[in-house]
Amino acid sequence: MKKRHEQKLIILSVALVIAFSIPISLLFNSEKEVFGYPMILVYLFAVWMISILISFVIVKKYGE
Repeated sequence: MKKRHEQKLIILSVALVIAFSIPISLLFNSEKEVFGYPMILVYLFAVWMISILISFVIVKKYGE
């Protein structure tokens, strides 16, 4: 894997640390529900799923 693709994964990791930090996560800690699930759970699992998809695309597209 080339250096620039490794850098993309590092940037993704830093973005995930920020997205999963307590102050950002608590923004979604409300009484609202999406399909019966609390908003914070929807946020956490959506960020997790999106990060998996982005990682997959980077590794699959640029894997050598």
